[in-house]
Amino acid sequence: MSGPQCCENPPSLCSTCGAGSVTEIGGLKAYVTGPSDSKLAVLLVSDIFGFEAPNFRKLADKTARVGGFHVVVPDFFYGDPFIHEKTERLVWLQSHGTDKGFEDAKVVIAALRNKGISTIGAAGFCWGGKVVVELSKSDCIQAAVLLHPSRVTVDDIKEVKAPIAILGAEFDKISPPELLKQFEEVLSTKPDVSGYVKIFPGVPHGWAVRYKDEDETAVKLANEAHQDMLDWFTKYMQ
Repeated sequence: MSGPQCCENPPSLCSTCGAGSVTEIGGLKAYVTGPSDSKLAVLLVSDIFGFEAPNFRKLADKTARVGGFHVVVPDFFYGDPFIHEKTERLVWLQSHGTDKGFEDAKVVIAALRNKGISTIGAAGFCWGGKVVVELSKSDCIQAAVLLHPSRVTVDDIKEVKAPIAILGAEFDKISPPELLKQFEEVLSTKPDVSGYVKIFPGVPHGWAVRYKDEDETAVKLANEAHQDMLDWFTKYMQ
């Protein structure tokens, strides 16, 4: 389940942040960055704070720059990200389900393939982890990464078909290390699926994107997670 940790350290949203631009793909507004002529695309699916979070766009730009990927960050919330002062978390989640996110993601992926993209990877953060694990159960994507995922179950992992890396936090009440170890056990029984599980010590849920720039340790551990994600995509998207 999504819990209060999903809401900690909220970002100050910025519609103009990043080196990329906002366009429309598959009927959704999306932040896009990286070479438009690349045949390799990465879909980043955000946490509940959406596609205008500065650290999230910074990660999109890094993924494009370092990996050479065309990176797409859709606005799955249709201009209505979670804002604590505006609505209750559980009320917001009722009208922003991951099932709708999954259906929208498939449309975005189809639009990318129509543009000539041949290989697609997807990374999901918190809320987005559930969307990406659903995508990984089919041939929609060629590689998946879950970072501090929410609402992902053992049964989900049993159905995964794409190579999947799961990066979790030691102090995560939503997807605690005990659950991630169950994921690892399931993946070990699937010889046809490449799987990797890593638990980052000393960090809370959300550490990969909701760090403070002045916290050197937090930045270092976030960068380590980013590199693990990039390495996974580079390995399985060539």
